[in-house]
Formats: sequence, structure tokens, C-alpha cells
Amino acid sequence: MIIDRLYENVIKKGPVCVGLDTRLEYIPEYILNSTKSIEDKIFEFNKSIIDATIDVCSCYKLQIACYEALGIQGLLAYSKTLKYIKSLKGISIADVKRSDISSSAKMYAKAHFEGDFESDFITLNPYMGQDSITPYLEYVKNKNKGIFVLMKTSNEGSKDFQELKVDDEKLYVKVGEKITSWSSEYIGESGFSSIGAVVGGTHFDEMINIKNRFDNMFFLIPGYGAQGGSAKDISNLLGKNISGVVNSSRGIITAHKGKEEGVNFSEFSRKEVINMRGDILKWLK
Repeated sequence: MIIDRLYENVIKKGPVCVGLDTRLEYIPEYILNSTKSIEDKIFEFNKSIIDATIDVCSCYKLQIACYEALGIQGLLAYSKTLKYIKSLKGISIADVKRSDISSSAKMYAKAHFEGDFESDFITLNPYMGQDSITPYLEYVKNKNKGIFVLMKTSNEGSKDFQELKVDDEKLYVKVGEKITSWSSEYIGESGFSSIGAVVGGTHFDEMINIKNRFDNMFFLIPGYGAQGGSAKDISNLLGKNISGVVNSSRGIITAHKGKEEGVNFSEFSRKEVINMRGDILKWLK
């Protein structure tokens, strides 16, 4: 199962997930000022970072909005990046946060688990209910795919709805219970399910509560670094079984800014991944 491949990477390479949230202003001048197309500039940047980090990170997360914002050229680069990760036997997470009625969800599932935009995992928003999630489960069951469902997100506004009380429980806990029920049929040899949860690394108390309530769940954890999440706090959510991957985007892919804009710029990204990995693992000992 795809979760077993991901967990094997976590144990061998560490829990760092490299966020390829690429924007033109992140790209070194020597690439940006070339005569290449936007597609090729973005892909060259992404490829350099992937080549420099594939052996020290567990997976890559691509926020599709960064590519959609650049139109067709951006989406071509998005597709090419996903295919390149696959060619290296890497693992990709498409951060698409889809949510829609069942008939539309079937099309989203086909779009992001097949064809030009195929990825290993995708992120989903559960707030339209179970029938908006069900169409993706065929791919989890039969196509070796995985999903991460939004549970407690890292943004400040997450409290507006996710912390509302429902039957004396916060709404995000109710969502976690649903994720647990959906995930029970897809548990791999690692003991984790290919259906996991997105939990932000910026809310200390909630991370403790979630780990206590959902100890066997596998997490995608955004919020490290630029968003304020610390390795010490996040270690409480990972636990001794390292039950998740920790994403960093800007901190990794802009590590060269103010230092080196030449062809070896991605070595700064590699160093950042290694430093981040060490920072996390020291709190898990």
C-alpha cells in the first residue's frame, strides 16, 4: 500500500516533506532571465530541488494553486514535476483540497489520480460530508492511492469553524472520528491507513489532544518554520512511532535567497532539509 511506501521513506530518510509551492519570485535570476518558457523555468527549478533532496526527504507536496495561477504553462510544469517525481520512485502529495458533490468528486478523483495530474496522495476537504469523500476510496482500495483529509489546519482562522462544539466535542475531533471510520479498511503493514489527516503544526494544545485521541492515525503536518510551528511542538504529534510527515515549503525552496543564485542553488535546499530533519528527530529520541 502507498502508506507503507511513505512510512518506509519516513524511517529511512526522515519525516521531511518538501513543499514545491513554486512561485516565479523564488526562481534564481539565471533561470528567470533565460529565454525558456514559464513551463520550463518552473520545471528546471523544481527538478534541481528534487535532484538535491530525493535521498533526504520522504515526499513532495505540490500546492496546485501556485501552478494554476500561472495558467496553462504553470499546469504543464505541475504535470511535468509530478511525472518526474514518479520517474525517480518518489512520492507526491497533490495539495488540491477538493470538496464537492459525489458526481463532481468522481471527476476530481479521475483528474488527480489518473492522467496528466496523477499523484500518490491528494488532500481533501471533508466539510460536505461522506458522499464527497466516497468517490476517492475506489482509488485507495484498487489503485494504491492515498488521501489526507483536512482535520485541524494551521491557519489562524481555523478556529472559526473547526473549534466549534458539537455534542460537547470540538468539530475537528468529530472530523477525526469520521476519518478513523473511513480509514479502517485501508490499513497497511505499517499499521497506518492510506487515509490520513492534515493537522497543522501551529496549535500545541490541539496537537496533544489529537495524538491522544488518534494515536494510530498518520498525519500530514504543515506549518513548520515560516508559519511558526516548532520541531519540539510537532514532535508531540509525531510521537515515538513517527506517525506523519512534516511539510516545509518557503523555508526549503527559497533557502538560496540572499546566498547563491547560481547553478548550485539547490544545495542550500538540501542543507535546509537535512537541518530540518535533524531538528525534528532530536526531539523524537
